[in-house]
Amino acid sequence: MVKLMNAKQYEASLRKLKLNVYMFGKKVENPVDEPIIRPSMNAVAATYEFAHKPEYEDLMTAKSHITGKKINRFTHIHQSTEDLVKKTKMGRLLGSLTGCCFQRCVGMDAMNALSMTTYDIDQKYGTEYNKRFLKYLEYVQENDLTCDGAMTDPKGDRSKAPHQQFDPDMFMHVVEERPDGIVIRGAKCHQTGAVNSHEIIVMPTISMREEDKDYAISFALPSDAEGIIYIIGRQSCDTRKLGKGMIDRGNQIYGGHEALVVFDNVFVPWERVFMYKEWDFAGQLVEQFASYHRQSYACKAGVGDVLIGATQCVAEYNGANKASHVKDKIIEMNHLNETLFCGSVACAAEGHRESSGTYYVNTLLANVCKQNVTRFPYEIARLAQDIAGGIMVTLPSEEDLRSPEVGKWVEKYFKANPDVPTETRMRMLRLIENITMGTAAVGYLTESMHGAGSPQAQRIMIARQVNMDEKKRVAKKLCGVSEDD
Repeated sequence: MVKLMNAKQYEASLRKLKLNVYMFGKKVENPVDEPIIRPSMNAVAATYEFAHKPEYEDLMTAKSHITGKKINRFTHIHQSTEDLVKKTKMGRLLGSLTGCCFQRCVGMDAMNALSMTTYDIDQKYGTEYNKRFLKYLEYVQENDLTCDGAMTDPKGDRSKAPHQQFDPDMFMHVVEERPDGIVIRGAKCHQTGAVNSHEIIVMPTISMREEDKDYAISFALPSDAEGIIYIIGRQSCDTRKLGKGMIDRGNQIYGGHEALVVFDNVFVPWERVFMYKEWDFAGQLVEQFASYHRQSYACKAGVGDVLIGATQCVAEYNGANKASHVKDKIIEMNHLNETLFCGSVACAAEGHRESSGTYYVNTLLANVCKQNVTRFPYEIARLAQDIAGGIMVTLPSEEDLRSPEVGKWVEKYFKANPDVPTETRMRMLRLIENITMGTAAVGYLTESMHGAGSPQAQRIMIARQVNMDEKKRVAKKLCGVSEDD
């Protein structure tokens, strides 16, 4: 029987893990209850909670192609273009309900990419990676696990290949081969929700040549495997979560975190190795994962929904909602936000079946989708800040609002619409600040720029995928130019 966990069961499962986590130079003994990490755990818990709500069941769950059982969609391998479209809609839904990154997309995208790449490696080399992977996948589905997809290496000197680095650990690599498995060393950067995950799925980060074969590895490990160390990254305004009040946090329920994940001579058993020195398939795995993950940025349309709603509220609280230029700016925010969603839906609807049986997105449209995501959220955020006004970053703290000495002045001078309490206005302004400048900005803005590859990576893929010869052929035909000219 599949264990379709709820939020409380998910939290309890994290408490059983023995993670080696550091933050601010000190070891975190209890990541689940650590105030700075807890909001990100809440966001992942929401993916479990909403899977049990009848109104979200169609998007949040699927039928396993292995067992035929009902599973959380985050553990599903896409079996149709309808699955791909539902993935897009699920991403927007969760973004709109949490207002932040909910962290499970990267593991889902890693598993779908591996379902194809392992099959293709087996077809060429007669290996059994796909069989191993499907056994692992069934384990993930049966236990409804959250997986952290780990791709980004530190990379060191970008002008040099992995085998040329001054420090070989700048890319994850094999340091020892044993009869029962391999020992690996290296690190993965920018790992979203890493300490909220049960498993880590590691993939190579770039295309490789034969000289780099020791770096062409993919595997999965329990997140608390011996030798794995987590170092939590700083975020703007993260220590506000340590304050007494809640208003200054902006988003009072959900959040995100990133971590540097160090693998210090970690043992991986063979049954959890899905690529081992097949350097000629490293690029394929990277491309397939990246295309899926670029589709996943429909979540930014969901967060955009929250930001647009907050901006409309603040315009009303400020008494500026009827101004024509404010109305027009909010229309523009909606236009840009829906365009983001369009790109994700399009690459899903234009997907196709691969030889493994997995359905794969249209890679050109997935890269166009992500290229838009590197731009539009920044303009949406700019317009939100424009409408909110400078007060968004000059507000006194909640403690000042509650102060017996100065609270009356904060209450008096930060009221705008007489029908709206000052505290209500402050709460909404803090939410906009959180999404555009604070901890949520990591998942909304910076992640929009660099997540799933920086903008140039998408432009390279767009150039590769566009059929320029066909465009030229048609142009020449229509104006009477010879195809040889």
